[in-house]
Amino acid sequence: MNLKSTLRLSVGVFALLATTAFAEDAKPLKSIGISVGSLGNPFYVAAVEGIKAAAKKANPDVKITAVSADYDLNKQLSQIDSFIGAGVDIMMIVPVDPKASVPAIQKAKDAGIIVGAFDTTASNADVSVATNNVKAGEEACGYLADKLGGKGNIVILNGVQVSAVVDRLTGCKSVLAKHPDMKIVADQNTTGSRDGGLQVMQSILTAQDHIDGVFGTNDPASIGGDLAAKQLNRKEFIIASVDGAPDTEKLIKSGDTQIKATASQDPYTMAGQSFGLALDIFEGKKPAETKVLLDPKLITADNIADYKGWTAAR
Repeated sequence: MNLKSTLRLSVGVFALLATTAFAEDAKPLKSIGISVGSLGNPFYVAAVEGIKAAAKKANPDVKITAVSADYDLNKQLSQIDSFIGAGVDIMMIVPVDPKASVPAIQKAKDAGIIVGAFDTTASNADVSVATNNVKAGEEACGYLADKLGGKGNIVILNGVQVSAVVDRLTGCKSVLAKHPDMKIVADQNTTGSRDGGLQVMQSILTAQDHIDGVFGTNDPASIGGDLAAKQLNRKEFIIASVDGAPDTEKLIKSGDTQIKATASQDPYTMAGQSFGLALDIFEGKKPAETKVLLDPKLITADNIADYKGWTAAR
């Protein structure tokens, strides 16, 4: 065997050994931890399903643990500690408090866990995918401005001040600022729940003789507000919301609602896409983007028939 042949053989053997060593070193995806705002919210149920579908494609036997933080920071911090203790490979999270969550997320990363955020951004997560919530707020309040002719008394059914809600308010108020005759007469926290929206709206309607428009920072709160209007027989106003949730979809189709528009999100795709980016990093690949914003679409009676909602077949 000449020198060239010997060199070629040596290079080939080295490449084979290197490939074998990489295959042995490559970690299989074994476990995922998911912490969301509330599993009582169908948005997060759909999001978890999106993660599960993407994860099962990577490993049908992957262990997935999904828990509800119930918008409680301390509860979520405890969940993160549990994920670290369990040694999950990837943690998917909707931070209850993005700023206060930074040290806990860093602790998870220091433990070798890839962290993917969705819906609400986290500054030190490895990846994040969210709706462009500023645009969602602009779309919803732009609808109110258009239908009300740029004037009227406006109520805001607010929510827990996570980044998604703050961004929606920013977008809404940027539109209202262009219409000085649109006055905010009430702005109250509903905790983003149907019961909260019902109770807050009952109180507001009792205090306000006349309102023209309502901006709900999410659909559960807006549905609660709509129910309060029915109970008190108040029909003078319209509601624009954010989410595109199944219950809102049904209401708009029925026509028996004061919710006339919702800036829709796609939680299934959002969470699944964030997981996909996190999985790339786990597998040693570099994603083209680590922070992605998805555009919302305003859903009204005019286009509801073509809307593929959260529970549509994928």
